[in-house]
Amino acid sequence: MEANPFSGNGFISGGFLNLTPRDAYYEAKTGNAIIVDVREENLTGYKRFDVPRVIYLPLSELEQSISQLPTDFPLIIADSTGLRSHEAMEILISKGFALIANLAGGIVEWERDGLPLIINNKERLDGSCMCQLRPRFK
Repeated sequence: MEANPFSGNGFISGGFLNLTPRDAYYEAKTGNAIIVDVREENLTGYKRFDVPRVIYLPLSELEQSISQLPTDFPLIIADSTGLRSHEAMEILISKGFALIANLAGGIVEWERDGLPLIINNKERLDGSCMCQLRPRFK
């Protein structure tokens, strides 16, 4: 396994490295890592990570499209709250990815920390919980 590319940041949980939103933002903003957003397509239109490099690859397509991901560059796996990204981390580790970390708390914690987002209000979601989100204006 290669050395941790994330400068000693983060914490181990669930058997792998997790970065706080602030640490993840620093790594992504400075070009040291790419955020891989594994939210499904209907969840990414409203709020997106505002960093130089983001790959949108829904968890439902991850195994079929894993070849789209670089194996030699640090990746930060992200979703809405950190649950699906945990599943994505397990898949990536099983496929030999080593330069990866999970975004603890997903885009929800990213936003709580006041980190930059691209917001498209035309894609705003509605619903009483994460499991029921749907486009608001459609």
